[in-house]
Amino acid sequence: MNNDDVISTLNDLIETCKDGEQGFRTCAEDIKDAQMKSFFTSRAQSCAEAAAELQQEVRTLGGNPETSSSIAGALHRRWVDIKGLVTGKDDEAILNECERGEDVAKRSYETALGKALPANIKTIVERQYSGVMKNHDQVKAMRNQVRAAKGNA
Repeated sequence: MNNDDVISTLNDLIETCKDGEQGFRTCAEDIKDAQMKSFFTSRAQSCAEAAAELQQEVRTLGGNPETSSSIAGALHRRWVDIKGLVTGKDDEAILNECERGEDVAKRSYETALGKALPANIKTIVERQYSGVMKNHDQVKAMRNQVRAAKGNA
């Protein structure tokens, strides 16, 4: 894989991280449960740190790192806002949208890991992918917990 391809792959992941950061911040603003709010705030910070790490790698490779989220991420957040107006932004709806965002992040990292990245960069991407999987599983578990509580109410 040539240097430009590695930079392009990393910039795609930076956008994914920025999307995650903004998505988690939006969820933190809208969710009612204090513990979930804290979780989302923490995850937003982790996404920001992951983006910064990837931006440094792009600089090391001599490239210009991406600094913003993707258009698709912005559109997804807008859709979440519109859907929230219709559903009243209940916690289950927010968690459903958050999980959908994490599905996108999983696919982005899986695509990157399918490429012939340099070993040092692949190690970073694998570590971050592990974090994405953990986020996804935690969001899904919280959503299932909220859904179960609704069923028992």
